[in-house]
Amino acid sequence: MAIEIKAPTFPESVADGTVATWHKKAGDAVKRDDLIVDIETDKVVLEVLATADGVLGAIVKNEGDTVLSDEVLGSIEAGGAAAAPAAAAAPAAAQAAAPAAEGEDDPVAAPAARKLAEENGINIASVAGTGKGGRVTKEDVVAAVAAKKAAPAAAPAKAAAPAAAAPVFSAGDRVEKRVPMTRLRAKVAERLVEAQSNMAMLTTFNEVDMTEVMALRSKYKDLFEKSHNGVRLGFMSFFVKAATEALKRFPAVNASIDGADIVYHGYADVGVAVSSDRGLVVPVLRNAELMSLAEIEGGIATFGKKARDGKLSMDEMTGGTFTITNGGTFGSMMSTPIVNPPQAAILGMHNILQRPMAINGQVVIRPMMYLALSYDHRLIDGKEAVTFLVTIKNLLEDPARLLLDI
Repeated sequence: MAIEIKAPTFPESVADGTVATWHKKAGDAVKRDDLIVDIETDKVVLEVLATADGVLGAIVKNEGDTVLSDEVLGSIEAGGAAAAPAAAAAPAAAQAAAPAAEGEDDPVAAPAARKLAEENGINIASVAGTGKGGRVTKEDVVAAVAAKKAAPAAAPAKAAAPAAAAPVFSAGDRVEKRVPMTRLRAKVAERLVEAQSNMAMLTTFNEVDMTEVMALRSKYKDLFEKSHNGVRLGFMSFFVKAATEALKRFPAVNASIDGADIVYHGYADVGVAVSSDRGLVVPVLRNAELMSLAEIEGGIATFGKKARDGKLSMDEMTGGTFTITNGGTFGSMMSTPIVNPPQAAILGMHNILQRPMAINGQVVIRPMMYLALSYDHRLIDGKEAVTFLVTIKNLLEDPARLLLDI
């Protein structure tokens, strides 16, 4: 009996998806809940699992094909699992026997190919030759080296969309490699261009003295981690708490434009930008204004792990009323983050550097960070944007205000 394999049901915000990777081939035995195929959307990679034991039948949608919600991807022949291994073994055995019969354990290879294979620990016999008469060329070995280097990085993130292996070029090579843009990268590009084209976006800057936050973190980080089951105290939780408090005082920064209307959100769903192998993703902390520092840090740590493993769900990536991004983790000194529509603003954190500051007539060295707030000027006036950022600065420079709500 044939059982249809269907694409997941996409939410309204996602029109379609792309078949990223088939983990099984037609004729392979599958068991219930085995991962069969990945579907890449604009936001996440969705896993499609087997719903029954059997053999993978015809594949209707190949890798790279666009699919709609609940569209048929292929089928499973239920009950045929026992026959599949034997059937698959026959051609494999025949293929394995062929080289032995022909005495081709040592394939013909160009001298440059053999040298490159030896230098990189590649068994020349394992490289498929594309040259005349099956001759192994230098380019074949280069491809094998690239595949070898890419394999360890790809193993822990089987659900992620397949990223093209970095090309291996020798000095003086004038070659190019063209790969298709992933859906995530294409969607990010589209949204960034849309934001700058349709929004009156401005950026205001300020700087914050991180002395008090760093002292508080240093004093209590061990006790914090022990008290909250291994959750580590970082800087992001302080920024999220300061931002949610500022959002209460400046509702326009937590609003969005819907046609001719302004929608004021009575909650703070804060998106936190997280780096992954697929690019920058922004999972959302729901009702962040109600969360403790430990809950915020725990949520961010969970998102980070899911992003690395390609396990973020559609719901975790959808929505958000305000976003925080931290380019400082990569050493950024200053930047102008781009607002994520339909949100009205985004806060950019940056690197913390020891700098001389004039305080009470004295020059002292303080850990300073530049802050950037990009905002939609159609909705937020310059005064609101500046005072919003100053509020965050004041809360961080005197963290007790966060507890006292002042």
